[in-house]
Amino acid sequence: MGAVKTKRMPRAVREQQMLDAAVRTFGQRGYMAASMDEIAELAGVSKPLVYLYLNSKEDLFTACIRREATALVEAVRAGARPGLPADRQLWSGLTAFFTHTARHPDGWAVLHLQARTHGEVFAAEVAVMRAEIVAFVTQLILVAARDAHRDPDLPEREVAGLAEALVGAAESLADWANATPGVTARQAAATLMNFAWAGLGDLMAGRRWTPPDDEPAPETAQSGLTSPVR
Repeated sequence: MGAVKTKRMPRAVREQQMLDAAVRTFGQRGYMAASMDEIAELAGVSKPLVYLYLNSKEDLFTACIRREATALVEAVRAGARPGLPADRQLWSGLTAFFTHTARHPDGWAVLHLQARTHGEVFAAEVAVMRAEIVAFVTQLILVAARDAHRDPDLPEREVAGLAEALVGAAESLADWANATPGVTARQAAATLMNFAWAGLGDLMAGRRWTPPDDEPAPETAQSGLTSPVR
């Protein structure tokens, strides 16, 4: 009798197995400290096979960034259910964001910590993902604001900065939530809603905060600590 042939694993499945191992290693050890030997061992394959599939450590890291970024964007888009009131859409989208980052802490570490600090090429990959989320949040807020103001021509720039600030706050809060035992995705989302929605709700109702009229312009204000605050 001839030798029993084992079923060969499809390339796509094997590649995802390697990416799983790489995300875990990069996320926990950092890009510089991670080794291809370690990733290959964790994936249960030989190091030459990792190079055959993914070419180099740089290409492997890029593939990890792209996979994790795609998964995060898809999770946020799926979470923010259309047809709901603006606050409910934002709530569901934020809950999806924090749920995903909590379930995939290594992937979030790759995106938010490692990729941004190890070269422009990696940072640019994350910037594409972040821009897509910011654009999505901008449109969500914009539609709600236009409906509230009964103004279909409300400029996008009126809310673009709010979306940018909201996404930045969510990123920082995800780091905090993942590092703080006992904080759930729902609690993190509620924290950000309590922080942000009061202001957004006032904006929707036309109640804007404005700077005081007697505040000096930046170009005319004196630099340094010239006078104490009274």
